[in-house]
Amino acid sequence: MTEDIRKRMFHEMQQKTAFDDARSAAYAYADAALERNVFPTPQALDNLAHFDEPLPDEPGDARQILQQLDRYGSPATVAQIGGRYFGLVNGGVIPATLAVRWLTDFWDQNTPLYLSSPVASSLEEITEGWLRGLFGLPDSTVAGFVSGSSLSIFCGLAAARQRNFERLGWDINRKGFIDAPRLRVVASQQAHGTVSKAIALLGFGIDNVEWVPADDQGRIETAAVPDLDGSTILVLQAGNVNSGAFDDFETLGRRAREARAWVHVDGAFGLWTAAAAELRHLTRGIELADSWSFDGHKTLNTPYDSGVIMCRDRDALVKALHAAGAYITYSENRDGMLHTPEMSRRSRIFELWAALKYLGKSGIDDLVYGLHLRARQFASELQLKGFEILNDVVFNQVLVACDSDTETVETIKLIQQSGECWVGGTSWQQHSVIRVSVCSWATTEADVTRAVRAFVAAREQVRKN
Repeated sequence: MTEDIRKRMFHEMQQKTAFDDARSAAYAYADAALERNVFPTPQALDNLAHFDEPLPDEPGDARQILQQLDRYGSPATVAQIGGRYFGLVNGGVIPATLAVRWLTDFWDQNTPLYLSSPVASSLEEITEGWLRGLFGLPDSTVAGFVSGSSLSIFCGLAAARQRNFERLGWDINRKGFIDAPRLRVVASQQAHGTVSKAIALLGFGIDNVEWVPADDQGRIETAAVPDLDGSTILVLQAGNVNSGAFDDFETLGRRAREARAWVHVDGAFGLWTAAAAELRHLTRGIELADSWSFDGHKTLNTPYDSGVIMCRDRDALVKALHAAGAYITYSENRDGMLHTPEMSRRSRIFELWAALKYLGKSGIDDLVYGLHLRARQFASELQLKGFEILNDVVFNQVLVACDSDTETVETIKLIQQSGECWVGGTSWQQHSVIRVSVCSWATTEADVTRAVRAFVAAREQVRKN
């Protein structure tokens, strides 16, 4: 690096004009986010061509780079921080957590070890305890803070693989799968795709899974779950990704404990119902499981990159994920990399800690139950307008159909193009349906009614065409 560039960067850190520009642009974006088109306009999408350029030969200007990104990037975003985005189970963002992220991005902490970031280590330990109490999990439960549910499911099943092989006298880390005893994986036919991904990555083989049918609401059929034993990993769901339905954790958890089988609960967005008094019954029996995966950036509305794996068997989790090296100095304090597959990782704990501290128990209850109320409102208003609701709205998911699959698919397209709200499509019981996921604290009663009007207008246009 030349001395000129070094001086320029020191000057930018001292003058902070680029940071001031970023703050102004962010504030302008926030002010417009609640009313702007949820999906980018055709012009905004066309303007993304301004980024299509060769890599520059020489260093650029920080402020000009920021201005280009704001001018052409901001309009091409999907307005997920507003109240009318209902796709992909994406939460909004609590202002306090966004402010904390800004501050801690300046800290630029790497958090594998206590010695690399004492503050991150301390807040990981505190947050672990808060989550344990919030969900009513066993005292032995530890947490790992990862990027999202995909990775947290992987961690939970890796711990399960470690423990179940040990019970069979096999060291999977040293011996691998060649000549290994067989482990069984039992899961619902409606398990989320990230479960299949983790199963494949861990070498179990998707074709070897004992797939169990689901009922008409997407719950695993309890009576159809095969006999369990100490070689079994049973995957259950707290919140079917389409219908929001919850499996019978109490019955299956007791069966699994008697058989010494491992239970993993995929609770990406639904596990948070354990923190809401009116919805806690949905997760009755989750404490009987061995590991749990969920996101902060869905239901809790933290910024993205906030997945959590919780595991009652610390030894199994650490053995499955730990790393060694002459330069790695573990301490008597919490070393976060022992609970995650990552070594270098950003300090994502700060936003999750801030969200929990800001909301407190009552605020979390209000947030989670509020999503349920808006989902019920959505279902009720759509029914009154002649749409068919295909699921029992037990939490925040609503499945909607028009008179035919063709009408449904075309209605989805027009809703998305309208910019009034954004919803996704899915397949349910061999039919095309509209999936509504209510996940943002910012969604108001008026937002739902406005979105329903967009549904009606889109369907009417389809019928005219």
